Amino acid sequence: MIPILIITFFMVLSALAFSNKKTRGSSFTLIVLAAVAASISFPQFFTNVGDFELKQLIIPLLMLIMFGMGASMSVKDFANVAKMPKGVLVGLLCQFSIMPVLGFSLVTLANLPEAIAAGVILVGCSPSGLASNVMAYISGANLALSLTLTAVATVLAPLFTPLLMKLLADQLVPIDFVAMLISISKIVLIPIAIGLLFNHFFHGRFPWVDRALPLISMAGIAIIITIITAAGSESLLKIGPVLVAVVLIHNGLGYCFGYWLSRLAGMDEKSARTISIEVGMQNSGLASGIALEMGRVATMGLAPAVFGPLMNITGSSLATWWRARPPAQAASTDESPPGASA
Repeated sequence: MIPILIITFFMVLSALAFSNKKTRGSSFTLIVLAAVAASISFPQFFTNVGDFELKQLIIPLLMLIMFGMGASMSVKDFANVAKMPKGVLVGLLCQFSIMPVLGFSLVTLANLPEAIAAGVILVGCSPSGLASNVMAYISGANLALSLTLTAVATVLAPLFTPLLMKLLADQLVPIDFVAMLISISKIVLIPIAIGLLFNHFFHGRFPWVDRALPLISMAGIAIIITIITAAGSESLLKIGPVLVAVVLIHNGLGYCFGYWLSRLAGMDEKSARTISIEVGMQNSGLASGIALEMGRVATMGLAPAVFGPLMNITGSSLATWWRARPPAQAASTDESPPGASA
């Protein structure tokens, strides 16, 4: 009875949030929380349909999401590197250093089970995703830099993610660098390349596709999180509170270090906010797909499944807080460090 009440509570909250323009952005996160509650309480409904294992949907859904990302981009997003080289360089250095090191440090301190700990590090070694672009837009940060960082970090992920995992997580679970590189390339590079071609040749010709792809991506992320949560529900119930705490600290410190290191590097306020969001918000869907490819979706896949909904809550909170404090105004007011409201 209690699980049903919790699921209903989140669904009602989502409907109320969607009915108000100011809170509409949080309705998706609330739906995901309802789905997570359902998959923990009734995992048998989200693991198999007859003889078909639902986890087999994860990779095709991820490839569809990556196609949507590619279709929403253009070659200009990559050409922007030449227009803002310092911002891109600082952002990429922060992206592929802060979160991997934080993830490794946190799981060492928390003494998590090895495979679950490797999942936390995997999230940290992943690039940012589309959610960071949405939060950059809401916050009034440097959206062009956000789009460029997401595009470049995603394309670099097939090299840097396996390399960082080999360095930081090989002692926890065996990491095959070449196999992971091939897996990420299949999941990321091929769909994005097809999406870029679609954008180049067919942009604007099928408006319904442009409208549908973001919705499909959101639905795909929700389904992936639900399937992974159901697959690892037993482990999640045992280790859940500790994992949630580790994920929240990982996410929050990502915002803080991303912001302050960018400021120390001489970035302006808007760009520092952008890098903060790009660093703190990772592509948890991609991390889930890698965990599945490694055959560890019920263990390594748990941290990405927890990280996804929580980063949307903290990211939207931070974006809303920053939106009320435009950069020009921020310099003349006493700002708390980013992540404080998350």
